[in-house]
Amino acid sequence: MNTPRLTAIAIAAAAALLAGCMNLAPRYERPAAPVAERFPLAPEGAASAPAAAELDWQAFFGDERLKRLIALALANNRDLRIAALNIEATRAQAAVRDADRWPTLNAGLTGSRTSLPGGINSTYTAGLQVTAYELDLFGRLRNLSDAAAAQVLASEEARKAVQISLVAAVANAHVALAADDALLALTRQTLATREESLRLVKLRFDNGASSELDWRQAESLLEAARAGLAMATRQRALDENALTLLLGQPLPADLPPALPVEASAGLAELPVGLASEVLLRRPDVRQAEQQLIAANANIGAARAAFFPRITLTGSAGLASGHLSDLFKSGHSAWSFAPALIQPLFDAGRNQGNLELAKANRDIAVAQYERAIQSSFREVADALAGRATLGEQLAAQRRQMEAEQARSRLVELRWRNGAASSLELLDAQRSLFSAQQALLQLQAQQTQNLATLYKVLGGGWK
Repeated sequence: MNTPRLTAIAIAAAAALLAGCMNLAPRYERPAAPVAERFPLAPEGAASAPAAAELDWQAFFGDERLKRLIALALANNRDLRIAALNIEATRAQAAVRDADRWPTLNAGLTGSRTSLPGGINSTYTAGLQVTAYELDLFGRLRNLSDAAAAQVLASEEARKAVQISLVAAVANAHVALAADDALLALTRQTLATREESLRLVKLRFDNGASSELDWRQAESLLEAARAGLAMATRQRALDENALTLLLGQPLPADLPPALPVEASAGLAELPVGLASEVLLRRPDVRQAEQQLIAANANIGAARAAFFPRITLTGSAGLASGHLSDLFKSGHSAWSFAPALIQPLFDAGRNQGNLELAKANRDIAVAQYERAIQSSFREVADALAGRATLGEQLAAQRRQMEAEQARSRLVELRWRNGAASSLELLDAQRSLFSAQQALLQLQAQQTQNLATLYKVLGGGWK
């Protein structure tokens, strides 16, 4: 190998070693969490149970029917599939950005004919070519590659966030459907009771033992029960449609039977630690931080645009003035053409890009802080539910038991002529309302526990 070629290779190697040695991106520092250190209504002391983010959903949910539904949703839900495909798209984009940091080697065959005063000059070349390879002395390409890599991580966290939302949504829809079934059974039972009450009141009215007011009141309650049955039937159909959409397919016919609403509340207790520890385990918060890291790297790329850009173009192969002699021995040739471009006037384009990058970084900071604040509020709301729903449910159960006793006593008095029909109908209406409220609270308590599991970062494993 001759000396000029050795010199060119040495220069290229030295330049490659220098590439990427300077990084103009600001040093990344995680912003302080703009929330309180502890959650309100969080229990004191450390619990021995695993944190929600470390607890598999299979271990958290005990209902076999619900486990089957969640597995189907994870396999078929289109939102989750889109999130997974977004990861592939960002990975491909990151691969493109990373490839910009390396020279592109091409095999080429070229020919040219130039008319000169002395005749026509012909040149034919064949060999390997490197065109406009940029030496990344100021970190422009490196920062663009780092930003793309951060976007890949952000898309992976976005998929986890979609998954935990999906798991919680399926659990809540399953509980709502179980509550609908229980409410339908209760409404049908109430309808049958009111039909019997109307028959008895009408019989007493026909015999002059009750007034028309008693008869019309019983008739009104019966029609209210029929309207309630239609509404409950419609609500169940809507909840089943919502669950079908989450699953991405119709409900299979071979699903295990669902647990009763009151039994499905027995979910595992979840420990709650410091806010900063809990929130940073959430995928949506980690996604916002990766987007902030990407925006920070883009500032470095924008700053590098103010500095000279050095590119290398070269080739090594064969050259000849006659195409027929191109591949004969003794026709080797090479070329090496470095170029340095220093921006002098661009009408403010580079400055505008830098200001845009800084503004996007500030937006990303605000979005990260908002993600933390929203997460804090969601956890605080779920903890408020956990702290109060149990007491409310116990009180509602006692009220329902009291209404049951009242209804039984009033019916006994009515059959013995010691109570009016209006008293009986009022007792029946109050009992039905108390039973409805108890069912709704039982479903709400279970759904609150599933939501707490989600907002603490559980469900993505």
